[in-house]
Amino acid sequence: MAEVMIKLDNVCKFFGEKQVLRGANLSVEKGETFLLIGRSGAGKTVLLKNIIGLLRPDSGSIFIDNVDITKLSNKELEKVRYQFGLVFQSSALFDFLTIEENVGFFFYQHTNLKKSEIRKKVKETLALVGLEGIEDHYPYELSGGMKKRVAIARAVIYNPKIIIYDEPTTGIDPIAVDKVVSLIEDLHKRLAITSLVVTHDLEVGMKISERIAFLLGGKIIFQGKKDDLKNINDPRIMQFLHGSSAGPIKEMEV
Repeated sequence: MAEVMIKLDNVCKFFGEKQVLRGANLSVEKGETFLLIGRSGAGKTVLLKNIIGLLRPDSGSIFIDNVDITKLSNKELEKVRYQFGLVFQSSALFDFLTIEENVGFFFYQHTNLKKSEIRKKVKETLALVGLEGIEDHYPYELSGGMKKRVAIARAVIYNPKIIIYDEPTTGIDPIAVDKVVSLIEDLHKRLAITSLVVTHDLEVGMKISERIAFLLGGKIIFQGKKDDLKNINDPRIMQFLHGSSAGPIKEMEV
């Protein structure tokens, strides 16, 4: 039986009187690439923030590598966050820092490593994502696809157990998309890392994922192998997959 890296058990989250997560259940196995899909406003971002401990659920449990993070102190939770690498939708690079300073940010902020040691790690990690020799450049000098790869380098440089990709191919051209997808697949094989991918690009998501979950109205309404979708008869999921405005999912659920 596969080990579970991320597990959500009946997680609920309110913001005032509005309930965003309504008993969400999720299980991501160690070493797999898992796809989370759902409409805008379905609660994906809130769910991710709960997984990495930026938000705490109002009820339910969240296990990261068998540790229930809902029971941890803020100090203990901070250590758990070091197990995550995050690739943000907009890359979220600091324009006023060089690529070396961006990729090595974790080490500059949280360790006492010498600059020469950090620079060596940065060079090795940039080579891993196919971007040798750009350490002294600034983000504004790079293309959108290169920025994405720099963001991925920053996420993997300190060897986290889990990488979260939030819309990893948004805003880049088809050739750059193919490079990023190939990179995600390659890093998954090389690093044997657990990856959680959130994307609206179903073609990309289906290509890189092994299993998939569908979030709607704050609940996971489907979880399983992507091949299982071929035989799905849930009209809500079929409507989303076909991109149809006609169906049970209404505009208020956006």
